Amino acid sequence: MMDHFSLHVKDYARSKEFYTKALKPLGYTLSVEYGTAGGFKEGGHTSFWIVKKERVEPTHLAFRGKNAKAVKDFHSAALAAGGTDNGAPGPRPDYSPDYYAAFVFDPDGHNIEAMCFEEPTKKSIKKKK
Repeated sequence: MMDHFSLHVKDYARSKEFYTKALKPLGYTLSVEYGTAGGFKEGGHTSFWIVKKERVEPTHLAFRGKNAKAVKDFHSAALAAGGTDNGAPGPRPDYSPDYYAAFVFDPDGHNIEAMCFEEPTKKSIKKKK
């Protein structure tokens, strides 16, 4: 089990604003800053960090939401904060019958996902067979 993750960003202020808004629907808040590094926590633990670096290699990172509404709200908030759509909220039966997700690119091109597990729909169960 991971304890925390650091994501490299080029423009710390821009990324801080993006993640503060985008992760709010998932229950994350900015909890600590050290210069151009900031940590976000959900509940009582700071588990996600953004750190300013000159070199950024885009990656994929998935956050678990409590339900489909949180995933939808993440997607809307991320787009309003300057993210680019990379997959509208919806079921992903190819991943799992109960997988629900949304994807955005952050300002540095990282593929940021919010996902949850929902009750499988009749449609997704039929497709899986």
